[in-house]
Amino acid sequence: MSASSPITIIGGGLAGCECAWQLAERGLSVVLWEMRPEKSTPAHSTGSLSELVCSNSLRSDDPHHAAGLLKREMEAFGSLIIAAARETAVPAGSALAVDRHAFADRVTTQLEGHPSIDIRRQELTKIPDGEVVIATGPLTSEAMSDRLEELLGQESLYFYDAISPIVEAESLDMEVLFAASRYGKGGGNDYLNAPMSKEQYLAFNADLVSADVVVPRPFEKTLFFEGCLPIEEIARRGVETLRFGPMKPIGLQAPNGERPWAVVQLRREDLAQSQYSLVGFQSRLTWGDQRRIFRTIPGLEKAEFTRLGQVHRNTFINSPNHLDRLYRVKGHPRIRLAGQITGVEGYLESAATGLIIALYQSADEDVEPLPDDTALGSLSRHLVDSDPKRFQPANVNYGLFPPLNVRASKRERRTLYAARAQDSLRAWSNRAGLPVALDSSQPELPSTPAAAQA
Repeated sequence: MSASSPITIIGGGLAGCECAWQLAERGLSVVLWEMRPEKSTPAHSTGSLSELVCSNSLRSDDPHHAAGLLKREMEAFGSLIIAAARETAVPAGSALAVDRHAFADRVTTQLEGHPSIDIRRQELTKIPDGEVVIATGPLTSEAMSDRLEELLGQESLYFYDAISPIVEAESLDMEVLFAASRYGKGGGNDYLNAPMSKEQYLAFNADLVSADVVVPRPFEKTLFFEGCLPIEEIARRGVETLRFGPMKPIGLQAPNGERPWAVVQLRREDLAQSQYSLVGFQSRLTWGDQRRIFRTIPGLEKAEFTRLGQVHRNTFINSPNHLDRLYRVKGHPRIRLAGQITGVEGYLESAATGLIIALYQSADEDVEPLPDDTALGSLSRHLVDSDPKRFQPANVNYGLFPPLNVRASKRERRTLYAARAQDSLRAWSNRAGLPVALDSSQPELPSTPAAAQA
C-alpha cells in the first residue's frame, strides 16, 4: 500500500492505538479518530488514548503462560502497548499491571508526537471510504453500532462487563492487612491481603447474595463473560465458590503463620501507592450496598472509594460469520475490525488484534495468515473457526491453540507450546518479509520422554 494513502482507524483504545503505531512505524500514514473527550462513554473518565476502564492488569507475564507468550510475540514486533505497560508497571506478582494514568499518558504522548499519525477528536458516524479499521471497542457509539448492523446485516451481540472498585490507600487499616503475593511470586509482597475467618466469610457471602443490584433495562440482555463475572454472581453459584475463585487463600499465609479461611486481595493501582483495586471484585451492586458490604471486609472498615463497581454493555460481533483470517469483513475487504468488538476479551488481546491487522496491511496483498500455533494466530483461530451458534468472547489461552498430542505435565505443555510458537512465528515472519525480534534463546524444553516426542 502506498504511504500516500492514509488508513482510517476509528477508535483510540488499545487496539486502535497499537494499530496506528504499527502502521506509522512501517511508513504508512494514519488518521486516528477518537470521539473522546468531545463525546464520552459510561465507563471512561478522561480524554486520554488507551484509557483503562476496568482492571489495571494485562494478565500474566510468565513467558510460558499464554498471556505471557502473547506479550513476547507483540514485543517482537515493537508493540507500543506492551512497551508503555512495562514503562509504567506497578508491582503485581507474576502479572503485568500498570499505573493506569501514567500508562494512558505515555501512549497518548507517543501517538501525538508521531509525524505519520493525524489524531482527530471527533465522533465518526459513518464508515469512510478507503482502507478502514474499526476499533471502537465494547462501548461503540449508537451511531457506529447502527453502521455496523447495516454492514453486517444483523443485530450485534451484547454481553456485560463489570468494573472493580478502587479504594484510597490512606483509608485502609494496615494493621489488619498484610502484604504478600501468592507463593511469593513477583516481589513477594505486591498485594495487600484482607484475611477472613470462616464466620466473616459466610456473613460476607450472605450479604452479597441478598444485596440489591442495578436492574438492566428491559431491552438489554444480562449475559456475562465467564472470566469477568460480578462478585455477587459468583456468590450465588454456591457458598464455597468465592473461596475457590477470587477469594481463595491458597498460597497465602498471614504473618502469624496461619492461613485465612478466605482472602480479599488488593492490587496497587498507581506508582505512588495511593490507590488499590479489589482484585476480582467486579460488581453490579447498587453503590450504597457496595459501600456497606465492602466495608465489612477486615481492614476496609473506613475505606474511601475513588471508584465503585459498575456494569456497562459490551458490544461484539459474531466473528465466525463475519470475519476472515485477515480480520476483513466478508464482502467488504477494505474494512477490518479490531479489538473487543471482534470477540477477543481483555486489554492484551485487544491490542494484539490491532498489531496483527497492521502487519497484514503493511505486508504484500497475498500475505498468509499468522500460524494457528502462535499466540497471535490463535486469536484469529478463535474468531474464525469457533461455532457461530456458541461464539463467546475469550482471553488468549492454550485451548485456542492446535493440540500438542503428547503426554506431559501442565508446565511441560506450556513450555512446548511456547517453543513451538516461537519457531512458527520466526518462519512466518521470514516468509512474509516482516522482521521480527524474537529472543534468540529457545524456551527450555522439558526432558521427559513423552514430551520430547513433540
